[in-house]
Amino acid sequence: MTDRPLSRVTGLDPGAFGERHWGREPLLVHGAGFTDLLDLDGVDELLSSRGLRTPFLRLARDGAVVDSTSFTGPGGVGAEIGDQVRDDRVAALFAGGTTVVLQALHRLWPPVIDFCTRLGAELGHPVQANAYVTPPSSRGFSAHYDVHDVFVLQLAGRKHWTVHTPVHADPLRGQPWNDHATAVAARARDDEPALDVVLEPGDALYLPRGWLHAATALGETSAHLTVGVHVVTRFALVEALTALVGDDPALRASLPLGLDVADPGALAPHLDAVRAALHAAIDRIPAEAVARRTRGRVWTGNRPEPVRPVAGAAFADGLSVGDAVRPRIGLHHRFVDGVLELPDRRVELPAATWPAVRVLLAGPARVGSLPDMDDADQIVLVRRLLREGVLVPAAPQ
Repeated sequence: MTDRPLSRVTGLDPGAFGERHWGREPLLVHGAGFTDLLDLDGVDELLSSRGLRTPFLRLARDGAVVDSTSFTGPGGVGAEIGDQVRDDRVAALFAGGTTVVLQALHRLWPPVIDFCTRLGAELGHPVQANAYVTPPSSRGFSAHYDVHDVFVLQLAGRKHWTVHTPVHADPLRGQPWNDHATAVAARARDDEPALDVVLEPGDALYLPRGWLHAATALGETSAHLTVGVHVVTRFALVEALTALVGDDPALRASLPLGLDVADPGALAPHLDAVRAALHAAIDRIPAEAVARRTRGRVWTGNRPEPVRPVAGAAFADGLSVGDAVRPRIGLHHRFVDGVLELPDRRVELPAATWPAVRVLLAGPARVGSLPDMDDADQIVLVRRLLREGVLVPAAPQ
């Protein structure tokens, strides 16, 4: 697994991708290859022997979602949970032309977990992954747009994609395509597509949010992995500013008794006063406060690299000089004035450890080579950060 999944799916270095395509226009890349992430045997394993439950599986037919009660049921003795996937029912529906959608594979399937953890760390935006498995010559969903960017990774078979320019550019999460269904249908029906391509196994397609797309399998079962990027937008800063101005008393004051808020003329002077106070309040908000407010959705948007509880505990208990550790991929943090800020807590560390902590967070590093601490104290520090889930064992070089 490459440490640079972004270059793998774009064929470009991150700077070039960011300048030319990120949030701007689609990108098609041929022949990267992605069967190490998931293949059709893996799809069958997930559907048949992993105890999958809704909502981790969704089925679609003729552009509509299939009722989950038609393909789920209890799992028998000791597994009476009623929404487990029935592989025989899924098989019958798939044979009849229904598309299978495996959802949240970034939480289910180890190769995809690793890939998405690393990709999210590179992008700085949370990611998710779904797989779409389409029967021969079937279309799962009609033309639509997504409210997040996507990387489409063709796994098996061939799929014909048509892509049209947006009818609503840069949609926010609360602005789904069905809000513009008439315009979407007209654009897909009447306009020349911006892209009209067939994806072969190993091809990748990047689509910024808002770009219309529809896909049809060609002649054989087709599978692709869609990696959705839940981009943090400028509107997130607006939301943070709006929340933070609640600290200003001038903006919390009551409107006058008896005011008819439906009367624009009566409301106008109060609105002018609020605009002036809002402008002044926004100007006083420091970037630090906005960063703290905004980072929550990024820091908690994805779980970081999985840890191995049993093996990790044994490693920490037996830690000795020469053992190598590294930061946990995808774990967001800040280390300021001896406080290690994590998504769910703050860890205070003694001043004598700060130089060593900075080395460890830049990692990888070996116990015994950390600055300004003797070996015994290094073991104590590293063991604590292992148990906090900040560090993990580094692979032998």
